[in-house]
Amino acid sequence: MPPSPPPSSSPLSVPRTLTEHLAIYPGSFDPITFGHLDVIARGRRLFDRLIVAVGRNPGKDQLFSPEERVEMVRELITELERREPGLAPVEVHSFAGLTVDFAKQMGATVLLRGIRNLSDLQSEVQQALTNRQVAGLETAFVVAGLDFAYTSSSLIKQITAMGRDPSALSSMVPPPVVQRLKQKLAEHHPALERLRAEEEA
Repeated sequence: MPPSPPPSSSPLSVPRTLTEHLAIYPGSFDPITFGHLDVIARGRRLFDRLIVAVGRNPGKDQLFSPEERVEMVRELITELERREPGLAPVEVHSFAGLTVDFAKQMGATVLLRGIRNLSDLQSEVQQALTNRQVAGLETAFVVAGLDFAYTSSSLIKQITAMGRDPSALSSMVPPPVVQRLKQKLAEHHPALERLRAEEEA
């Protein structure tokens, strides 16, 4: 019997072992929106594991503390996993510093980013090229659903700061976030007060 041919070295050959594909979805999530959850849900179908990375940036005027944001995200992820079992598990961590450093530390193979519109695309592509050049880290983009094309955390904070009832934001953020926004509004949170003063100036 002739010897078996050596394994093909063609690029199309299936590797003998597969590497787990871990993605990092970074952001401030201040607060988390339905658009963010849409990206997370899509990411669970694309990767083996997903880490939602809540950034800590002392230089930004943030409405919710890192601890509050992590708690909100975990609560909503638990509900998402309950509704859609069997997909990739999701972890939630807070981090400080550069996203690429955190991604390398966690052993991630890719960054996950959501694209809402052409403006997002332009800025995200530039950042993706930088991340690949500097850190060798790839970026995967998912396009947000039409319902979330113009939803942003900044817009939600602006609307809340102007004294609107946060219940009106129920199409943009989940009920637990609405309740927390109501609390921040009732407390006259300094971040909301500063936003209101800027809008009225």
